[in-house]
Amino acid sequence: MKRLGTVVGAGVLLLLASACANPQESQDNAGDSRPTETSAPAEEQPDRQPARTPPSGGEKVAAAQLDTKALPENYPVMVWTEDDGQTVGVVAQEGGCGKASVEPAETASQVVITMVETTPKAPKACTMDLRFPKLTTELKEPLGDRKVVLKNEQRKS
Repeated sequence: MKRLGTVVGAGVLLLLASACANPQESQDNAGDSRPTETSAPAEEQPDRQPARTPPSGGEKVAAAQLDTKALPENYPVMVWTEDDGQTVGVVAQEGGCGKASVEPAETASQVVITMVETTPKAPKACTMDLRFPKLTTELKEPLGDRKVVLKNEQRKS
């Protein structure tokens, strides 16, 4: 009798496992060893992903003109100019209750852009998402050949 229960239990388990399988998928892929595509094309990436190209009308600043040593590892890097170099744009990073902003500082040889993420002093419930806002700042003089130094700073408000 104990053996009959084991056999029946195994049969029920096998029946449940086969019922969960997708028979259409098995038929569609029968004899076909090609992998199926599971990721969306790049142009369909959600807006919460860091920008890979400048906005319309913007001109990407060459990597050789950027100094990103002060940024944390894996921080998104996208810098562009608009208005004949008078406006510089960056992709910043913010999350949860944080709010991103930029603070520019100019010299004759470089433009330092500090991307600041400000979070509330008092603890509160916040979402756990990351956002990558595109922020711009007006320069006193067009960027031209000046180096763009990117920095990141965390602050409490």
